Amino acid sequence: MGTKTVDEAGAETGAEAQREDQTVDVTKTDATTDDVTGTEARDARAEEQDEADAALEDGDGTLAAEQATGVGQGAAAVVSAGLGIVSLTGSWVSTVAAARETLVGQLRTSSSASVAQQVKEVYGDAWATTALIGGLFALAALIVGVVVLVRPAFGAPGKPQAAWIKSVAWAGVSLGVVGLVLAVAKYSDLLLGLPSTS
Repeated sequence: MGTKTVDEAGAETGAEAQREDQTVDVTKTDATTDDVTGTEARDARAEEQDEADAALEDGDGTLAAEQATGVGQGAAAVVSAGLGIVSLTGSWVSTVAAARETLVGQLRTSSSASVAQQVKEVYGDAWATTALIGGLFALAALIVGVVVLVRPAFGAPGKPQAAWIKSVAWAGVSLGVVGLVLAVAKYSDLLLGLPSTS
């Protein structure tokens, strides 16, 4: 058994007092060790996550470029399909142009003109203008769709194009072809020609 004495200030001295201090110190040391170990583990996990994120973003320097290329091609394919739909359904551009052509026809046609002349100037030219603008939209859809489809041939080899991009681009090309055929047929009066006035 150790001796324990109390000095004038009331502090305990001796072997037992020293043992109590050592016990407290050991507990404090263990708590500090746990904190250091936990901090090191968190730092290690954060470092591993940063490395994984960097590898995912870089992908040997090609993943970002591949994603950008895929986004651009996908957007162009959707634009192609949209232009094809507009070529078939019409647009505000064709509506305004047709209305303008109708007004011009009314101003140019005198009241003494023949019925055939009045129909051609007031309605025929407006319909031809609508067909022309629809054909331009169809041609744009066709060109954009073809560019999207042939783009992988000029890119890096071994990088296949996403299936949905091909599908949407083919839809744009198909709508463009149909719109172009219909526009040519309407413009040349093969389809929905002017009514006979005789």
